[in-house]
Amino acid sequence: MHKTRLKPEPFAKTGVRRLMRKILVIVAMSLLSSGCTILVSNAASSFSENLGAAVLNQDDPELVQDGLPTLMLTLDSMIEGSPDNPQLLAAGANLYAIYGGLFDLDEDRALKLTARARRYGLKAMCETYEPSCAWPGMTYDEFVATLEGIGPKHADVLYSYGFASLSFLQARTSDYDTIAEFPLVQALFDHYLNISGDAVNSSVYTYIGTMHTLRPPSLGGEPELAREFFERAIAESGGHDLGAKVAYAKGYAKLLYERELHDRLLNEVLEADPNQDGFVLTNVMAQKEAAALLAEADDYF
Repeated sequence: MHKTRLKPEPFAKTGVRRLMRKILVIVAMSLLSSGCTILVSNAASSFSENLGAAVLNQDDPELVQDGLPTLMLTLDSMIEGSPDNPQLLAAGANLYAIYGGLFDLDEDRALKLTARARRYGLKAMCETYEPSCAWPGMTYDEFVATLEGIGPKHADVLYSYGFASLSFLQARTSDYDTIAEFPLVQALFDHYLNISGDAVNSSVYTYIGTMHTLRPPSLGGEPELAREFFERAIAESGGHDLGAKVAYAKGYAKLLYERELHDRLLNEVLEADPNQDGFVLTNVMAQKEAAALLAEADDYF
């Protein structure tokens, strides 16, 4: 009887999309907190930093959703004027990926927006590192070989392309096509970790952990390695990032039917104060998701 329930949720269509969305929330918030190349050019770095802080400390996700399109159109106009500027292209990729991947849009619109994000991201990489221009259509081994030429100087642009790719994959309707591209995206973010050193945002550990739970071992998934990433993310944020605990419960405990761990993590999220500097927005979203997961736990376990 127990065996009939062991097909992991990530291989149901809605399961993949929900877990992909969780990754995107994490990546988006780490992007917003990481400096001047994320939203606008270096000339407006003070504005970028202030805007990122304001978004991260906003407790109304709907307000953020309503406000982003204006900034997206502003960036489009800036890219029209400087179409070869990798910082602007990366910024455009990030914003379109955030909007198209995080919010509840109809499928066609989400795909259109995230496709633009990926185009911007690839163009940013191509302007920065010529071998990346040929990434579309490469085999896994060919793709990994090109990553070796990307150093710390280009880590932010690589991160933006990876985020845009995740957002695009989340918007696609075919789960199996999405799963098939995970090894390339995983390799990209593994390389990002290798070249970023101490500049890595703690949230990166959460979404890499989540990626390891989206695939079975035969396709590179490693639940126990995922657990290590989740626990490191919690430790690195000092427990302030409640999204890390939700991802741990949803990606690891739920996958392996560990009800006690699942409920403990989610109850800790609900009991915590969400008003932690730099995490308010994600914590509000995490508490909402934690309540929903606990409400459906009896049906799942």
